[in-house]
Amino acid sequence: SPHSTERLRGCSQPTEAPCVPGYAAPVQINEFRREVDQVLDALPGWVTEKMDNVYVEVERRPSREQDPSSEGLLGVYEGVPLLERGFDYFGVAPDRIVIFYEPHIALELDDPDLRVEIRRTVLHEIGHHLGIDDDRLHELGWG
Repeated sequence: SPHSTERLRGCSQPTEAPCVPGYAAPVQINEFRREVDQVLDALPGWVTEKMDNVYVEVERRPSREQDPSSEGLLGVYEGVPLLERGFDYFGVAPDRIVIFYEPHIALELDDPDLRVEIRRTVLHEIGHHLGIDDDRLHELGWG
C-alpha cells in the first residue's frame, strides 16, 4: 500500500497518491470522491427514483473479505437487490456501494480514461442494486 514516503510508478517526488500517466499531479482521493459524486449527480431521474435504501462511498482499497483473491476489485455492491426484496423487506440496514480508489489508480489510466472507468464502476454497482446481472451490465456498457 502506498505511503507518503514511497516513490511510486516513476514519480520523482514522494506523494500521498500513486502517479498516473497523463496527470500533471497525482490524483488525490478527494478528487476521486468528487468524480464519483459527479457521476451520481448526473444519473438520470429514472435511476435515482428507483434507488432505495442505498448509499455510495469511496474507500482506499477493498478488505480481504471484499476481495479475497486480491484481484484489484474496483467496486462492490453489498445488499439486497431491489428485484429480490420481498414483502418482508423492512427494518434493514441500508445497502452499500463502495468504489475503491487505489485499484482504480493502479490501472494507470490517463485523466479521461480514469473518469470513464470511475463512471463505469459506479454504474455497474448501481446496476447490481437495481437487480441487473453482469451479462446485461456488459451489454449496456456498464461492464
